[in-house]
Amino acid sequence: MKPVQSSLKKWMRGNNNFKENYTKIKHEILSDPEISVFLSQHPQLPQSEIDKNLMKLYEYKSQSKQCDNCTCFAECKNMLQGYSPNLYVEGKEIHLSYEKCHLHIDHERQQEQQKLVQSLYMPKQILEAAIDDIDTDPKRSKAVRDLLQFVEEAKSGIPEKGIYFYGPFGVGKTYFLGALANKLKELHISSTLIYMPEFVREIKSSMKDDTVNKKLDYFKKADVLMLDDIGAEMQSSWFRDEILGSLLQYRMMEGLPVFFTSNYSMGQLEDHLAQTKSGVEQVKAGRIIERMKQVSKEVHINSENRRQ
Repeated sequence: MKPVQSSLKKWMRGNNNFKENYTKIKHEILSDPEISVFLSQHPQLPQSEIDKNLMKLYEYKSQSKQCDNCTCFAECKNMLQGYSPNLYVEGKEIHLSYEKCHLHIDHERQQEQQKLVQSLYMPKQILEAAIDDIDTDPKRSKAVRDLLQFVEEAKSGIPEKGIYFYGPFGVGKTYFLGALANKLKELHISSTLIYMPEFVREIKSSMKDDTVNKKLDYFKKADVLMLDDIGAEMQSSWFRDEILGSLLQYRMMEGLPVFFTSNYSMGQLEDHLAQTKSGVEQVKAGRIIERMKQVSKEVHINSENRRQ
């Protein structure tokens, strides 16, 4: 508050035509569309209160409101980074407060995720993916339609089922996840995208500092969880039953969606999950697949390899 108000005071005091310029700037403040609407909503305010709080009104006028002039948290133009001004009236007094903007809240969510998981990796190309950039290959048309349907339903509430995308290498499965995550961000829906082989290593290393439960709890409660390349990770019955099973069980019970990508169909993945050092554990693998079916629907993608 002080930087804006002190600079305005200095400008007015240092100007020889104080009265003329005071009248000019007062007119600019009071004719601002947002200020005009605010004052019209509070006709009980006496002129003396308005004159007394011209500094507050000027400060409100000069700041970005809920990210309308900002593209990201780092480029916030407000003097309180990540905070949006709010004018309100109590009795017959004008007050100015600040609240966290959408970009600030999203930044804090990302910071919290980075604190919990430092080593999970997704390529930059995937993190910058956009649904509008997905080509119109007819071989992927059903996958795109299902993706867009999820986004449409998410506008009125997060759907209970995600999608299990499977198909050969390079058909764009992971790109779909990145594009969806960025689209959901526009709806202020957070998503957590995990590269499964790295996730396994992260969980195993977390056993050393006893943070497994804390990290797992974070993934369990994510708005939208995305598990990329499931089946590519080093398999163990402990991870399958205690980590993946617990994660899917929670999300199934809470009606929270999960997105997957894999080179395996669900049937093939079941056989893969059943193979352990102790032998074939088909029943336990079957339980995992049943939970996956509860939180996602299977969609095949069979297109050209875009990595070539």
